Amino acid sequence: MKFIIEHLSKHFERKEVLRDINFVFDSGKIYGLLGRNGAGKTTLFNCLNKDIKVDSGNFYLQINGQKRDIKAEDIGYVLSTPTVPEFLTGREFLKFFLDINEKSIHDIKPIDYYFDYMSIAPEDRDKLLKDYSHGMKNKMQMLINIIAKPNILLLDEPLTSLDVVVAEEMKQLLRSLKSDRITIFSTHIMDLALDLCDEIVLLNHGELEVVDKANLDNIEFKDKIISALKEGSYE
Repeated sequence: MKFIIEHLSKHFERKEVLRDINFVFDSGKIYGLLGRNGAGKTTLFNCLNKDIKVDSGNFYLQINGQKRDIKAEDIGYVLSTPTVPEFLTGREFLKFFLDINEKSIHDIKPIDYYFDYMSIAPEDRDKLLKDYSHGMKNKMQMLINIIAKPNILLLDEPLTSLDVVVAEEMKQLLRSLKSDRITIFSTHIMDLALDLCDEIVLLNHGELEVVDKANLDNIEFKDKIISALKEGSYE
């Protein structure tokens, strides 16, 4: 499976945020979308999720050589600031999600199975979501995307605000889930991208550019990436 972007552009008034982006993402990999704050990473995700309209270009899936348009259920989107219905308990939220998606979710497990899977303690499962920590809300947001099994998983800086234990749990989880899907992990933290991701892609001056990780052990490698983000070219 491939996720193909062709000539995607987006402007806001006179500011060109995304400039004629062309890229092919392959399934089974975690792609690190690395860019400075304000580089347009969230704008790109919002375009791919069809939350905002692109100015030009298109994107689609290619499965077994056949092209098809992106459907809503193809994309899972985990925001940097978790968005959950805080008036529900964790159990109520998960039950609601499973009920409304029962026709599309195969082999639904008991609710406590999913809580166990995400290491959410029994005493927290019936608490209101408004009383969950940032990390626990993030886990709930991630959980519903795991259950839905989208072909494309967009992760917009999901680990930035988490404590070290939860962040490590989430990294291990993402590694275990990467087969048979395309995972694009947005971050401005280079060490995180290098640790977690199979491929590094720079978003710089509105364009995407692959970074060769073959030179990862080279002492000049990180300096080269930083220079690219400052100057606008990896080469």
